[in-house]
Amino acid sequence: MDIVEIFGYSGAFLIGLVLGLIGGGGAILTVPLLVYALALNPVTATAYSLFVVGATSLIGALKNMAKGMVDFKTAIPFAIPAFVTIYLTRAYLVPALPKELFKIGGFAVTKDLAIMLFFAMVMLSASLTMIGERSLGPKTYNAPLLITQGLIVGLVTGIIGAGGGFLIIPALVLLAKLPMKKAVATSLFIIGINSLTGFFGDVQNLDIDWPFLLTFTGISIMGITMGIWINNFIEGKKLKKTFGWFVLIMGVYILYKELSLTHIHA
Repeated sequence: MDIVEIFGYSGAFLIGLVLGLIGGGGAILTVPLLVYALALNPVTATAYSLFVVGATSLIGALKNMAKGMVDFKTAIPFAIPAFVTIYLTRAYLVPALPKELFKIGGFAVTKDLAIMLFFAMVMLSASLTMIGERSLGPKTYNAPLLITQGLIVGLVTGIIGAGGGFLIIPALVLLAKLPMKKAVATSLFIIGINSLTGFFGDVQNLDIDWPFLLTFTGISIMGITMGIWINNFIEGKKLKKTFGWFVLIMGVYILYKELSLTHIHA
């Protein structure tokens, strides 16, 4: 096993750890790790990310179900429109996109470049949400808004291979009045369903390296087990803000990396 593989599998553990601690953020680590450290193309990386994050989140959700922390009344109206949208996006929309989307002057914007730039923009948006602590007014349970949010999360998840935790958790807290710990637990359940549904939309379009994928996922599951245990001893707000700054830096790095490569190849 070379140094790149060691780094990659260490990252798998970190992915699970982050999911266990804050109920989201797994794909924010998974996609860049698979693309930049393990040299997978972005379409394959987003597919693998959906499986890793989905399986890991579902294991975490099962552990939280045993504690009665998953709010199914909120999760179901959110999850159903989300997983329908993500399946359709991964099975039909992403494969239908041409390799070259459009040209600006003499420069071609490819599907891979567009996915990574969109991923970076979502990261930057998510980081600002995590870093800021704005109050958004009174909290009320709002089923139509939850369904709408589910559709949006499904579309974003389908395109970039992210579980959508940083879109899901604010919705659960602000629209469904869930306390933070319960929102984290419920988010893992929704992420698990969404991500695995999206991955099954990919299976028909990709050749999957199952030995690698199952090994990577198994290490991530070890990480989420550790993260859920550590979560009992750490204040969520401090951790979330710290991770928000990390996500901001990663988003800026991806933008720089992709635009630098674009400049080199132009």
